[in-house]
Amino acid sequence: MMWRSQITLDPDLQRRARERASRLGVSFAEYVRRVVERDLGARPSGRPRVEAVFDLGTSQGADIARKKDEMLGAAFASRRGRR
Repeated sequence: MMWRSQITLDPDLQRRARERASRLGVSFAEYVRRVVERDLGARPSGRPRVEAVFDLGTSQGADIARKKDEMLGAAFASRRGRR
């Protein structure tokens, strides 16, 4: 379950954070969640994040549909190697 939170940011800080989120290809809310999670350390629940499957990076114009199985396999293999 997610909780809705409200934060107040300096206009320049908000602009820069929105730009960073845009460059990463994620929403502002997802960017803030990632920053907070990174600051606090690993997720306590131990449940896998759904983003681990879908957050493979930006395609930069590539047709990932043709290589999706290969890319998913590589993503899961790299996560297994980090444990």
